Amino acid sequence: MSLSHTAAEYMLSDALLPDPGGSRAKGLRLELPSDRLLKFVTVGLPLCLVSLAFAREFSAGLQISCFSPTNFTGKQSAYVDTACWDSLLHHGFDAEGHAVTKSLWVLKVFPYSLLVVAVLMYMPYLLWRYAAVPALHSDLLFIIDELDKSYNRSVRLVQHMRKVQQASAEPERFWEEYERARRERYFEFPLLERYLTCKQHAHSLVFIYILRSLLLLLFMAATCLYLVFLHLNIFFQDEFSCSIKTGLLQVEPHIPPLIPCKLVFFSIFQLISLSVGGVYVLLIPVVIYNALQLCQWDKGLLSVYEMLPAFDLLSRKMLTCPVNDLNVILLFLRANISELTSFGRLNAVSALREATANKQDIDTVVDFMTLLAGLETTKPKH
Repeated sequence: MSLSHTAAEYMLSDALLPDPGGSRAKGLRLELPSDRLLKFVTVGLPLCLVSLAFAREFSAGLQISCFSPTNFTGKQSAYVDTACWDSLLHHGFDAEGHAVTKSLWVLKVFPYSLLVVAVLMYMPYLLWRYAAVPALHSDLLFIIDELDKSYNRSVRLVQHMRKVQQASAEPERFWEEYERARRERYFEFPLLERYLTCKQHAHSLVFIYILRSLLLLLFMAATCLYLVFLHLNIFFQDEFSCSIKTGLLQVEPHIPPLIPCKLVFFSIFQLISLSVGGVYVLLIPVVIYNALQLCQWDKGLLSVYEMLPAFDLLSRKMLTCPVNDLNVILLFLRANISELTSFGRLNAVSALREATANKQDIDTVVDFMTLLAGLETTKPKH
C-alpha cells in the first residue's frame, strides 16, 4: 500500500506545472501574425520602392532629357534640361486649337508621396500600440497566469483529497462529502471566470481593433485611388513639350517656342505605382478577413479549459454577441498558446476523455487526476 501511495504522490507532483523561468511579459505577442504581416508589407513595400527610386535618381543624375536645337552649346542644352525639369509644364493644344498647359509636377514629388503613404500605413499600428496594447498586455498576463494556476489548483485539490481520504475513518462519508461539494460548486474558482464574463461587456479593445482595420482600409483605398489618378492623368505621358521662353529669354529669336522632352524615369515610376497598387488591392481582403474574425467565437480554446472545475463559460451559454473584448483576448490567447503551459496538459486530458469508453468517469481534470491517483477505484459503487 505504501508503494502505491508513493507512486501516486510522485505522479501528482509531476502533474503540477513548474513556475515559468523568466518573465512572461517579454514573450507575449501583442500583434496577431496576420496583422504583423500586414504591417510589414504595407509599410515596408513603399519604403523599399521609394529607396529604389531615390537610388535611381541619385545614380543617374537628371531625370529628364530634352531635344535642344542643334545650334545650342552644351551649357545651353544643360540649361534647357534644368529649366524644363524645374517647371514640368506640358504646353499643348486642345481639340479646338487653343493653347493649354498641364502640370506634371506631381511626378517630381511622387517618391515623397510614397513616404507619406508609408507613414499613413503605420498610423493604425501606432493607434493600436498606444491605445490598446497596455490594457491587452495586462489582461493577457493575468488570464494566462490564472489559467495555469487553476490547473495547479486542481492538482493540489486532488493531493489534498488523497490525504483526507487516507486519514478518513469512514470512506463512504468522504465520498458523500465529495459528491455534495461537486453539487454545491465548492470546487469553483470564480475569479477567472467572472473576469472573463466581465470582459464580454467591455468593448474598448474591439472598438480600437475595428477602428484600426477601418483606418487601414481607408488609407489603402486612398492610396489606390491616388495611383489610379496618376495613371489616368499623368503616367501615360512620358513625353511633353516644354517652353523656356520666359524672363530674359522671351525676346531671344533663335529659341524655339516649344522644346520636346522625355522623362527618363517614367517606366520606373510606372512599375513602382503598379506594384504598390496591386499589392494593396490584394491585401484589402486580408484586412477584411481579420476584422470578420471578431464575428465568431474561438470556442476551441475555452472548450479545453472547461476541464477545469466549474469553468463552464460555454455550457452555461454565457457567450453572447462575439463583438466584445473577450473575443479579442481569445484571439491573442490563441496567438500566445506557447505561453499557456496548461493548455497542452488539458488538451491531452480532453483527448483521453473522448477516447474513454465510460466518458462519465472523466468530467474535469480533477476526475482525471483522481482516476490516475487510484481514488476512483476506492469509490463505493451505488
